[in-house]
Amino acid sequence: MGISRPRTFRDVALIFLGAAAMHFTTSFLGPFSEHSSSSIVNTQVGTDYVSEAPNVIPPPRHDTPHVGDHPVVKQQPDARGREQNVIKPVIGVPAVADIAYKIPETTIVQHAPGWTVFNNLYMMNGTVFIVTSRPKSFPDIVMITSTGLPAENTPENIAARIPTSDDMAFLTPEEARDLWGGDIEKNRLWSVPGNTFIINEPSQFLTHYYHFCAEWLFGAWAFWQGAYNAVVDPASAAKTSAPPVHRAIFANADARGWRDGPGFNSYVFRAAFPALTVETMDDWDDRIIATSNPNAPHRAWHFDTVLFSDRSASFKGPICGSQTQRIAAEATEHMRKLGTLTKLWWEPVRRGVLRFAGVDERTLDLGVKADAVLSARGKVKGGPAAAGESSTKATSGLSDKDIVITYISRQSARRHLLDDDHAALVKALEDMVKKHGWELNVVQAEHLSKEQQLQIAAKTTILLGVHGNGLTHLIMMPVTPVSTVIEIFYPKGFAHDYHWTSTALGMRHFAIWNDTYHTHPNEPQVDYPEGFQGTEIPVYAPTVVQVIEERIAGLHPVSV
Repeated sequence: MGISRPRTFRDVALIFLGAAAMHFTTSFLGPFSEHSSSSIVNTQVGTDYVSEAPNVIPPPRHDTPHVGDHPVVKQQPDARGREQNVIKPVIGVPAVADIAYKIPETTIVQHAPGWTVFNNLYMMNGTVFIVTSRPKSFPDIVMITSTGLPAENTPENIAARIPTSDDMAFLTPEEARDLWGGDIEKNRLWSVPGNTFIINEPSQFLTHYYHFCAEWLFGAWAFWQGAYNAVVDPASAAKTSAPPVHRAIFANADARGWRDGPGFNSYVFRAAFPALTVETMDDWDDRIIATSNPNAPHRAWHFDTVLFSDRSASFKGPICGSQTQRIAAEATEHMRKLGTLTKLWWEPVRRGVLRFAGVDERTLDLGVKADAVLSARGKVKGGPAAAGESSTKATSGLSDKDIVITYISRQSARRHLLDDDHAALVKALEDMVKKHGWELNVVQAEHLSKEQQLQIAAKTTILLGVHGNGLTHLIMMPVTPVSTVIEIFYPKGFAHDYHWTSTALGMRHFAIWNDTYHTHPNEPQVDYPEGFQGTEIPVYAPTVVQVIEERIAGLHPVSV
């Protein structure tokens, strides 16, 4: 603490003279800026806030339509010929609330069950506040948030996860002003600038590679890209016009609560978003404590732009809740219906991770170039070869040396094939690739570094293995006309995990039951029979070989 000195008569006189001069200037000349009465001022230390976004938007102009402080930008027509009016965040403009003469109202950019992009969201004492003069225009909070408790399939637990006004509440602008407003001596709002992901779910699923990367991150990026009608540069497939993500807050998970055992969650997240700030439950608690002092005037945090996600709320939606049980499905399907999810939407994340892992540019471009080859020939994606076109390239857009079969072995894990069936499968795959001039990788992930695993996934055309976490690497595969995931189940067993994700990326998925296979539109029902988690899962190798050869030959094309 610094040492203070008593004020002299000269100090007091100078203060009064300065105040009088300021009063005279503003009274006769008016405010210095048309925005000077706003509660948004810059209190950054040392530097202004600078956006990393490729499409930095200048401060609002009066001749541009706006929602609050956010310009409405008319986009090009979507795939259905409709013009899209998309609310874009004001990125690059300092957004640190200090003096609450005017409290910006909350608006929604896009919403689907469990996924909501807000402008101007507030938090005080653990309650998230929506400030609006039209609360009935917002979705029911049960479709936005929950209490954040771990999920159990019991009536008591389902009821306990239903949110109350302690979790999310509405305030009118007048009520917000009464709570947080004040004069220059009583600052009540403290703004968090930029774009924030708030993840309102416990560590229950976040500590799993699939559920974090192929479900939550997959859905979050789809929703973020689609909400702003983002365009991915087809020349590099790595650049996107989506606003940057500055921070992620795991409100109900501690520092270990969003990381998986093998370490892929943090690897993927940091590689895809290298400048990202991560806050966890302890940090969220710090923000709660800072706004919960009963002996001090009310104060709140103001978040400029937020993607708010909630697993329990997603399960209230018709797609996740009754069809796929995948929270990302609500995000991706909502944006596909709007026509704002481009074909290459996942590529910026995928390429960011793979470049970090040391993958070369030629490998990164396999999917884009294969599509270009078939498009130039006017061929159906993954369709059969025309007369005279019997080569692999004619049906897949890939040369024989670019066809890579990767078998993820789980023989040392709790769920795996019968030993004899595993040996027979490896022998059959070796014979098949030798005949065609393809490449085979038999992978035991625990014996490879993360970089080695990702480098293999980046070039894989056909990924196969027993149902398990290793198949999550499908999110790093190139999406070519013949990209395929073959998932081996104990007969009669089925789960949506890798089936849904591979389909959402535009790949074909096959479920193998020993000597039979199932694929769209004849997928089996979800079931976990006795033996599903066991060590005696059978597989008939010739069936797997048949599926692979038929796919590369152009059979079983993906619907477009």
